[in-house]
Amino acid sequence: MAGRLLKVSSLATAVFASSGFYLYTRQLDLNDLSVIRFGRAAAATAVISYDYLTAFKHVEYGTEEYWALKSKVHLRSAERLRDLCCANRGTFIKVGQHLGALDYLLPEEYTSTLKVLHSRAPQSTMEEIQQVIREDLGKELSELFVSFEEKPQGAASLAQVHKAVLHDGRTVAVKVQHPKVQRQSSKDIAVIEVLLRAVHWLFPDFAFMWLVEEAKKNMPLELDFLNEGRNAEKVTKMLAHFPFLKVPVIHWHLSTKRILTMEFAEGGQVNDRDYMKKHGISVNEISESLGKMYSEMIFVHGFVHCDPHPGNVLVRKCPQSKKTEIVLLDHGLYQVLQPDFRLDYCRLWQALIKGDMPGVERYSRRLGAGALYPLFACVLTARSWTAVNAGISSVPVTHSEISELLNRVPRQMLLLLKTNDLLRGIETTLQTRASSSSFINMSRCCIRAMARHKRSKAQSRRRRLQITLAESLSLWRLYMYELFLWTKGSMLVHWLTALLSYLH
Repeated sequence: MAGRLLKVSSLATAVFASSGFYLYTRQLDLNDLSVIRFGRAAAATAVISYDYLTAFKHVEYGTEEYWALKSKVHLRSAERLRDLCCANRGTFIKVGQHLGALDYLLPEEYTSTLKVLHSRAPQSTMEEIQQVIREDLGKELSELFVSFEEKPQGAASLAQVHKAVLHDGRTVAVKVQHPKVQRQSSKDIAVIEVLLRAVHWLFPDFAFMWLVEEAKKNMPLELDFLNEGRNAEKVTKMLAHFPFLKVPVIHWHLSTKRILTMEFAEGGQVNDRDYMKKHGISVNEISESLGKMYSEMIFVHGFVHCDPHPGNVLVRKCPQSKKTEIVLLDHGLYQVLQPDFRLDYCRLWQALIKGDMPGVERYSRRLGAGALYPLFACVLTARSWTAVNAGISSVPVTHSEISELLNRVPRQMLLLLKTNDLLRGIETTLQTRASSSSFINMSRCCIRAMARHKRSKAQSRRRRLQITLAESLSLWRLYMYELFLWTKGSMLVHWLTALLSYLH
């Protein structure tokens, strides 16, 4: 027996020693090993689950003590989740950032804690960046660029951006993917799926499996920078009639699946009021332009930029024309809305704007909300049900109802809700939420979208003409209403009113 133990211990020693030597000679980061990443994620999930299972055993539900304790459990669980994302990096940070944007769904302790992940993204070393460029473009940095700044302009969960100058003197932004993300992403998503299924088994009310499905679908698209370049060019052509929109030009000969080289564009973040004040940029003009741009994407074209957080939307004065511009960055993730979904979404917004409650119910149900259509209307508009429909009483909304709603609606709706929340956050920071211009812009786009759809179905030229005339009349009425609002709020009217009162 002693001899067998000696053999086993000798074999184990040899295995560990050879493994250590292998790791040392290969200079592998332990964080790259799937077993380490899985173990770390599993441990964090187990600790968080155990905390929720045991923390409330001796506290009566509904008491002040219960709610105070629940807030503490939320906070420490969110901190554990944040630390896990920072340790595992890559896909975990991307998923954590997505969770941090779900203000309408997650407790405030989670969203506020996970929002810091936007500033905790990892940075690749200069050696790693050079290696990716060497592998993908087949040349050294000095052969491609006159200069290449080592310090990145910004680092995100999947890539980082460096400023460089081409040999012809043009300044470019070079987006380089972190070298290990591509290899790790599919394994990380599988790990997240396994752990979420375990949590769902422990807590049957846990309804976040849709997060995994979204990650499975979207991560490969976000990791393909050629797809991002094609999206950038598509949205440039699609919104070419907006002179205020600037999308950096792509340099295709210096772009691959892991490298995207584009025109360098400077500006301040869209939520930076101080920058706008310093450069003479109107916050109302920016808010209105942003609303026009996204209404056009959603209602007219059904091709929607789904990550408009402030780091991806810059504002500036154009160096040539000196006019205000919005610079739209990061085109990796777009949502393509199915025609039937887009048209029902148009009809729903038209009903919401007009206060047509039967229409709100009908189109909310068609979009999958079912009996939860009042809650759906409130989530979409960020208004109370009383504000949506005066006179109808409401009951308190629970997180389980919101989770049920999000599991009912089409997956396309989830990214639209995230986009709506990000845009509302920008409007709130700019203090332009009270403006009616966003609803007027939505109405205008809905009218155009519905008219375009009806024209495509019309059988005769006469019918198409009737549809066009009805569209023109509706747009004219909307223009007159907008003019009325502008006149009502203008200084000239106030001055004339005061003058007439004085004369009287």
